Amino acid sequence: MNDSSSRRAPARVVALWCPDWPAVAATAAELPATVPVAVVSANRVVACSASARAAGVRRGLRRREAQARCPELHVARSDPDLEARTFEAVVAAIDAVAPGVEVLRPGLVVLAARGAVRWFGSEEAAAEALIDAVAATGVECQVGVADELSTAVLAARRNALVPTGRGAEFLAPLPVSYLAVEPALAAPRRADTVDLLRRLGIRTIGAFAALSPIDVASRFDADVVAAHRSARGLPERPPSGRPIPPDLTVEQPCDPPVERVDAAAFAGRALAELLHTRLAAAGVACTRLLVTARTGAGEELARTWRCAEPLTPEGTADRVRWQLDGWLTGRNTNRPTAGIVLLRLEPVEVVAAGALQLGLWGGVGDEDERARRALVRVQGLLGGDAVRIGVLGGGRGPTERIVLVPVGDEAIPHSDPDAPWPGRLPPPAPALVLHTPPAIRLDDDVGNPVSVTERGLLSGSPARLRWGSRSWTVIGWAGPWPVDEYWWDPAAARCAARLQVLLEESRALLVFFGADGWRVEGVYD
Repeated sequence: MNDSSSRRAPARVVALWCPDWPAVAATAAELPATVPVAVVSANRVVACSASARAAGVRRGLRRREAQARCPELHVARSDPDLEARTFEAVVAAIDAVAPGVEVLRPGLVVLAARGAVRWFGSEEAAAEALIDAVAATGVECQVGVADELSTAVLAARRNALVPTGRGAEFLAPLPVSYLAVEPALAAPRRADTVDLLRRLGIRTIGAFAALSPIDVASRFDADVVAAHRSARGLPERPPSGRPIPPDLTVEQPCDPPVERVDAAAFAGRALAELLHTRLAAAGVACTRLLVTARTGAGEELARTWRCAEPLTPEGTADRVRWQLDGWLTGRNTNRPTAGIVLLRLEPVEVVAAGALQLGLWGGVGDEDERARRALVRVQGLLGGDAVRIGVLGGGRGPTERIVLVPVGDEAIPHSDPDAPWPGRLPPPAPALVLHTPPAIRLDDDVGNPVSVTERGLLSGSPARLRWGSRSWTVIGWAGPWPVDEYWWDPAAARCAARLQVLLEESRALLVFFGADGWRVEGVYD
């Protein structure tokens, strides 16, 4: 490489960040902007509005604590589809001013600065024009400009334009927690890395950047190496020069034209599966994806998605669904005037397939994918809510802890499984849970029925268990675990107890004592 190419000016990046986008999307859907809003997932706050923060609400708080700090707080469940659909109007407004927008996630986009600077004359003028374009949609945003994408994203959080070559200097005084603050640029385990760095005495990004790259690479995994490159003002992924293999682009004609979101999403899901089959055969994984739709009126709508980690088939299908939902039902001015007649997915950037965990027999989890495809086919025949999968949620009994969600929806439980849940059944959980618990009888050694007293204690020692016409000797038991729920609501109040019993022939049961006596709730292996 000659000297002139080595000293080539870096390609500047513009990042636009809409603060608290999940809360903004929830507010736009149903509430005035002045109402304090918190968005929860798994019973914890994942985003909140500025007015909610002013009342003491913070990310990570449990829902009940957030409501205690702000009684007038409006709580909304996390809805990625709503966030993406609402954000399409913002992306369309930015694209009208400076084409070439890449969506990192709803609420955050990036684009090359070169074209916007040439048109508006300077980075400052371009930033003002972009802010005005977003403001015209009724949304506030902040802009950051820097040499590298990750630096530009962090600069947007501080509404800063970082001079050329000064990225590392800008990052140095920031808290090391900033390395994990943006989920679009960090793996989920990045928060654990930040916690480890703090315990090692590393408090700022500059202190982390001062570590030797060789020491970091020899002691940590690839994600920490990427974080270290970001801290030094370098791109997270070094240039690989890997050409995109031919024939990876997939497309599907739609006959008749697709005008409904559910039909478009179903076509997009099938196309995503075909794309990842080709990617697996070529030994690569996709990190930037171009989604294109062509309508019967000749309109062509295209959007690029950039991801921190290689896309999975499900992640690709989600982004296609979000994009089609935003185009077909959003409030953007580029809403198509005719049905979609062609869908196309094109990998813009690929990495070696080793960056994505492969299935045991090759491909990206082939066995899981075949099972998921079968479920999706059945779902297409019977309807979206007809096929559901179990998600572990919060509760005290095994039946309460299983939440059924439709296949394809985000697997979010209704309540936090990690909450204390006083009276929760200890592990292990029963292998078989009976939806219609049969009635049984527990007797002590003299034949008197055993019950649970008001103090949560057994009235006697269980000696025999009678189930229909059969009976077994009780060898041992554990419990009881009292359940006193909803005592403040007479209509829903329940006072009961659970007991684990071990019978002869090594049979183990989970039994439940309620208002109608003992019943079998589960069977252990």
